Amino acid sequence: MNGEIPDLADPRTFAEHDLGDFWRRLRAEEPLHWQPPRGDRSGFWVLSRHADIMAVYRDDEQFSSERGNVLVTLLAGGDSAAGRMLAVTDGPRHQKLRKVLLKAFSPRALSRISERVRDNTRRLVSAAVEGGECDFAAEIASRIPMATISDLLGVPESDRDFLLQQTKSALSSDDADGTDLDSVLARNEILLYFGEQCEQRRRNPGDDVISVLATSSIDGEPLSEDDVVLNCYSLIIGGDETSRLTMIDAVRTFADREDQWRRVKDHQVDLDPVVDEVLRWASPTMHFGRRAVRDVELHGRTIRAGDVVTLWHSSANRDERVFAEPEVFDVARSPNKHLAFGYGPHYCLGAYLAKVEVAEVLSALRDFATGFELAGPVQRIHSNFLTGISSLPVRFAPDAAGLERHRAARSAGVDG
Repeated sequence: MNGEIPDLADPRTFAEHDLGDFWRRLRAEEPLHWQPPRGDRSGFWVLSRHADIMAVYRDDEQFSSERGNVLVTLLAGGDSAAGRMLAVTDGPRHQKLRKVLLKAFSPRALSRISERVRDNTRRLVSAAVEGGECDFAAEIASRIPMATISDLLGVPESDRDFLLQQTKSALSSDDADGTDLDSVLARNEILLYFGEQCEQRRRNPGDDVISVLATSSIDGEPLSEDDVVLNCYSLIIGGDETSRLTMIDAVRTFADREDQWRRVKDHQVDLDPVVDEVLRWASPTMHFGRRAVRDVELHGRTIRAGDVVTLWHSSANRDERVFAEPEVFDVARSPNKHLAFGYGPHYCLGAYLAKVEVAEVLSALRDFATGFELAGPVQRIHSNFLTGISSLPVRFAPDAAGLERHRAARSAGVDG
């Protein structure tokens, strides 16, 4: 950006500029950077190094999430869900609420959901490859994570398209003209929806996350409707965005790097390191944030109590101190200590499922396509929190033998 200091709170910054040089300069010269106030918006601290970000994530005594954990709420002065939604709750309450939610993420539940992910993904990908072309973002990637988290929550299939549209507007926009009001309205629609679901589950609980929350207690007190609704909101947003944006970015990246795709296609690498590398490379959640509880000294500067501190994954996942040749996409990279799911007490509950989803997409593409290429213009989302693509036209080169094996297996009633 030619030495210009970008406005990291403005979604246009990320839509219009490549910040690679900016992040490299901050990591080298100013690892604790002060973003000055702009207009009526207060300033905030910017952390860019991997080690510093991990240290803040670990330390919820000095850096709290209870006054917001993303710029939009931190700069607004706080988050109304603090102390009730897991993502913006710290201390003993956070530990107890996380324990409640982990009941819904039991190995048995995850195993059942993973089987559905595989079947759904292979059905969608095989149909798209046989069709020759599709908008991968809209027709495949948008369907898989929403189906997965909806299965876990217990959202009826008839409601999923509605929720997908709301989640895509809540923290980002497919349209450069999207407004803050659009985001607020989308978030309210999601909250109202889960309020209705909470009432239904309390009358007639089932085997799903909404029911677990609606019938659980902490310290003898039943979770309130707000507790249930806010945590469902957090799960539906988190369960959709990271894996959806990552799998879209993976296809765009492999379309530009035939040599790396060939290593995947020819089974030269296991899928686990491939999944971690596409997560590092995409870094769909650009930042999270905290507010300092007390004065903290870091890199010779003082973060004052009450200051906003932002933690930038987009920089940390390219940190030269952690990743060899960080600007190289390497499907065999190991170790790979990316921060796509955060770190510490707030490490993403849905990390396992997100990895399963991305792995199943890559597995299906490996089995059913010899390759793929972009077939039209790419459209990016607009956000200061998320980065990624909303439209990705793709043309496939079918793997006839792989598709035939899949058809035969399905005809025989077995997994193909």
